[in-house]
Amino acid sequence: MVGGQIFDVFLLPVADKELKRLPKKLQKKIREFLMELKQPYIISAKKMKGTENTYRIRIGDYRVLYKIYTDELIVVIIKIAHRKHVYR
Repeated sequence: MVGGQIFDVFLLPVADKELKRLPKKLQKKIREFLMELKQPYIISAKKMKGTENTYRIRIGDYRVLYKIYTDELIVVIIKIAHRKHVYR
């Protein structure tokens, strides 16, 4: 586990598009969370079953799915969607 190192956070184009479609208030909450992901191991996210290094976090009725690449010090946001659509 990587202690206090700072990670770079990237959004896949599809996740960026999904974020921009959300209401401004929710966008702000999610962007604040994305800033916290610069230190991904201090966040209490849930690991996705059956995947390697993929996590999810709940923000209201929405979920943010992301992957942590420890070797490269990168966090990639895979998907941002309403909870009833995120796992499809």
